[in-house]
Amino acid sequence: MSAFASALYPGVVTHHRRRPREHRLTYRIWSMIIDLDEMEALDRQLRWFSLDRFNLVAFRQRDRGAGSGDLRTDVRSQLREAGLAADGPIRLFTMPRVLGQAFNPLSIYFCHHRSGDIAAILWEVDNTFGERHAYLIPAIADEDGVIRQACGKDFFVSPFMDMNLTYRFRVRAPGEHFALQIEVDDAVGLILSAHHVAARQTLTDRALLGLALAAPLQALAVLGGIHWEALKLWLKGVKLRVKPAPSSAPVTVARPAALRLEHRP
Repeated sequence: MSAFASALYPGVVTHHRRRPREHRLTYRIWSMIIDLDEMEALDRQLRWFSLDRFNLVAFRQRDRGAGSGDLRTDVRSQLREAGLAADGPIRLFTMPRVLGQAFNPLSIYFCHHRSGDIAAILWEVDNTFGERHAYLIPAIADEDGVIRQACGKDFFVSPFMDMNLTYRFRVRAPGEHFALQIEVDDAVGLILSAHHVAARQTLTDRALLGLALAAPLQALAVLGGIHWEALKLWLKGVKLRVKPAPSSAPVTVARPAALRLEHRP
């Protein structure tokens, strides 16, 4: 049994768009949960994984957060500036670099109290225009361990979706299984639902090698899939939206009580 909290999560992503044209997609991907306090130990102890340098599988801190290269400090600063107490582990659910390549439409930071409970979740979104935005939301789990959150859309992702939308998240902290549901609503109701389900694998060199060799071009497959699905939506007659100027604030802090949104530079 691995002593790491970090682990591997091969799984499946599905989307179901309901309006104005029905559209479905399903893709297999694999992700990692990376405890930010374990990054250096993973680099030392795993042959096929490296931190901030090339390897078969790698994680580069500059790929995430503010791009400073010190991800722990980036996330801790965001939590502190938002007035959120999260003095425990920060665990990032993301796709690593494989053969030097990576693209993550969504990376999720589970920010814990020292007690082990989740204090907040940082949802970090990247679009295909080279832009990034994050939604930071305090977290309170239900009795069954499910965390339900919501926030207004504040970042342009798909040219086939309006901006005046609401995201609703339903997620459990990654354990033996990972399950995420995202629903997107407009003033009329549900437009799109997305699911990501995965099963935990112990983080070992053998497991890393197997997943990397099974999908050596995962980043290209993700980007290619995004553009392929966009083409199919366009052929179905879904209209393109004009891309607005990006928000000047890189993080939206959403207070759960009434979807009250705060922006900070």
